[in-house]
Amino acid sequence: MRAVSSLLQIIRVQSPEGVKRITATKRETVATFLKKVAKEFGFRNNGFSVYTNRNRTGEITASQNKSLNLLKIKHGDMLFLYPSSPAGSSSETMDTSVSQGLRPVGAPQVVEDEIDQYLIKQDGKIYRNRDQQLCRHGPLGKCVHCVPLEPFDEDYLNHLEPPVKHMSFHAYIRKLTGGADKGKFVALENISCKIKSGCEGHPPWPEGICTKCQPSAITLNRQKYRHVDNIMFENHTIADRFLDFWRKTGNQHLGYLYGRYTEHKDIPLGIRAEVAAIYEPPQIGTQNSLEILEDPKAEVVDEIASKLGLRKVGWIFTDLVSEDTRKGTVRYSRNKDTYYLSAEECITAGNFQNQQPNICRLSPDGHFGSKFVTVVATGGPDNQVHFEGYQVSNQCMALVRDECLLPCRDAPELGYAKESSSEQYVPDVFYKITTTFPKDPVYTFSISQNPFPIENRDVLGETQDFHSLATYLSQNTSSVFLDIISDFHLLLFLVTNEVMPLRVRNQEEMAMSASLCTREEGEAPAWFGERKFVLDLYGGPAWLQRFSPSPGLTGFSLLQAQSASRSQDYTSTVPWAARRTPCRQPCGLASTAPS
Repeated sequence: MRAVSSLLQIIRVQSPEGVKRITATKRETVATFLKKVAKEFGFRNNGFSVYTNRNRTGEITASQNKSLNLLKIKHGDMLFLYPSSPAGSSSETMDTSVSQGLRPVGAPQVVEDEIDQYLIKQDGKIYRNRDQQLCRHGPLGKCVHCVPLEPFDEDYLNHLEPPVKHMSFHAYIRKLTGGADKGKFVALENISCKIKSGCEGHPPWPEGICTKCQPSAITLNRQKYRHVDNIMFENHTIADRFLDFWRKTGNQHLGYLYGRYTEHKDIPLGIRAEVAAIYEPPQIGTQNSLEILEDPKAEVVDEIASKLGLRKVGWIFTDLVSEDTRKGTVRYSRNKDTYYLSAEECITAGNFQNQQPNICRLSPDGHFGSKFVTVVATGGPDNQVHFEGYQVSNQCMALVRDECLLPCRDAPELGYAKESSSEQYVPDVFYKITTTFPKDPVYTFSISQNPFPIENRDVLGETQDFHSLATYLSQNTSSVFLDIISDFHLLLFLVTNEVMPLRVRNQEEMAMSASLCTREEGEAPAWFGERKFVLDLYGGPAWLQRFSPSPGLTGFSLLQAQSASRSQDYTSTVPWAARRTPCRQPCGLASTAPS
């Protein structure tokens, strides 16, 4: 029988490129171990240093000529590798701060989303009242019939109405960190389907492969948790204006959802994607297809949304076929007998989710999964328009990212795995999210009877230009400045038009601009007046004259910001949305606006 000291052990080594596991023995010398480290990380010389502590103390050097056992380096330990590079190289610096909260050893320090920081601090337990029939104790006692349940209790979730098949992501984290070790060894590792590089024991793929560089086999299973539990549009008007394109053309349409992540009270530690606006990028749509074109304004739109306290939370597309134009009904085509999401749509959703990773402190990579959601506007079983929400699983994201999953050429609703991944089974890899509208509508942006045109709808004859701006302003009867200017699509036009784009100059003006989102009353933002350049538009309403820089100006004056410098960052002060009870009714007819 072998001596215990000679048994193999795994030592983890973290570098700026990630964590690698080195196989060694207890009696192995430091010099031999460092040679393995250099080979594993691809160093040809001693261009690195290895330490026992993250703060670069306890350096391990080959000159020590000691065994790992004498240095008290044992199975499962984490060492820290720093490349020998010039100071200030941002790509080769490591996090030297102390771990916070439940962040495991080896995980980078990251700043999670506000909603994640909020839910981490919540108790999350499901409190129950004393059962009058089963509880035999006094009012202050607790028993198995009334003791609080954990947020991941599957029996409780299955008995909700409707039943919840997937616990929330933070409930899943509580389950992982609820043991005696309090999650000390928890690490949410992202799936990789790629062959590991740097293996020198054989020719590179396809000539050779070994168990060391071969990716682990993947058996696809239902994901027990979901990163977002509910999608809610603030009001029907947002969705109705989006559907209006299909009603007028019969062509399918696509948009990006801008909003915020808030707490979803119906599920323990749940997250809701709350949609405040839909941006429609350049695209080509037919009755049966959609093609997204390059969008030169994409970064500007994200920047404007950020200043308004919003972010891109998902995408939406239509799959609608009119059944009876007189009744306003649509065809019911997506169901358990056909499909809910096609393979092509799953791959597109996977691409979007990979572009919008979820920042996570428990992952060695600093991110895990995604909160980016997919919404399909399609016919329901009652032949009315329904909005169905989805996310693809983390396994699907990995298959898409590593180009293992492809749609069939002749049947895009079907997919297949590449031949190199023939042993990977590909069942359904998506799960469903409830999509709702609140009983009491919320309006981040004002709703006008004659709204400003939506971008990229030239095919309908609806254009965003200064003529449409003058028409919008002249038809708007409101005397409240915020009501008039608080339109998401109008703000995009004011900032992105090529003739006279507006720019905010300082933090104060950004805060004033953000007040459009919070609906706080106040004076007009400074960028709307007091500027050098004046554009006289068709003699507009008299109310705007009070924002003109000079009493001598007549007609409608729209003033351009003179500074083209980029604005500073603005941190949103928008509080968590008020707790609202979602409406679980269908979203209205396809041919008429919801009331």
